[in-house]
Amino acid sequence: MADEFILETQGLTKEFAGFLAVRDVNLKIRRGSIHALIGPNGAGKTTCFNLLTKFLQPTAGRIVYKGKDITSMAPADVARLGLVRSFQISAVFPHLTALENVRVALQRQHGASFDFWRSKAVLDRFNPRAQELLEDVGLSEFANTQAVEMPYGRKRALEIATTLALDPEMMLLDEPMAGMGHEDIDKIAALIKRISAKYTILMVEHNLNVVANLSDVITVLTRGKVLAEGVYADLTKDERVKEAYLGAGHG
Repeated sequence: MADEFILETQGLTKEFAGFLAVRDVNLKIRRGSIHALIGPNGAGKTTCFNLLTKFLQPTAGRIVYKGKDITSMAPADVARLGLVRSFQISAVFPHLTALENVRVALQRQHGASFDFWRSKAVLDRFNPRAQELLEDVGLSEFANTQAVEMPYGRKRALEIATTLALDPEMMLLDEPMAGMGHEDIDKIAALIKRISAKYTILMVEHNLNVVANLSDVITVLTRGKVLAEGVYADLTKDERVKEAYLGAGHG
């Protein structure tokens, strides 16, 4: 049964100088699902995300990934186990091409570090997999384009490709649609749906429309606590959710 859930938290709590940013959060992320963590500003979404990816240490509670307690592990060690986050701020090298960006991530994954000076032959062996990943995220035509020249939505797709290069089992995406127009949102939503066939995805989002069409399960946070959990259709009827979140100009 435990195998059904790839990531679980038990009583997850984070206190900052007496302020409880996250309190007693219990999550169960089903393997192979898209799970969304939503809530208004200040709900504790980002703190929760940083706890799960080990960039913050919890004050109390446990985090279990694939049956292993990872509560006290370092971020790099957790990433090596296949739990990988993408960064909310676009984290690509602007003056490298899309292909080179993915290649850097592949080098890192294969222990070659950031050895830009390595022989061309050594680097070129990563090209086929890099091309494959670019194709996965719909960026084949941008392979030789510098990241700085790419439209914002395409840059986010590239960031997802570099995350996939780290060979995750589970991806944590922090507001992947932040700052995008409708067209880009649709593209990234379709991309996330496509890659979810191979990976479990937990995404922090405030864009409810995106979550509605994309997520299998939605957890609503408010004031650091879980307010409700379920599918979008049920949550939109929950008066507590409407009051805390949906009513706040989101319809």
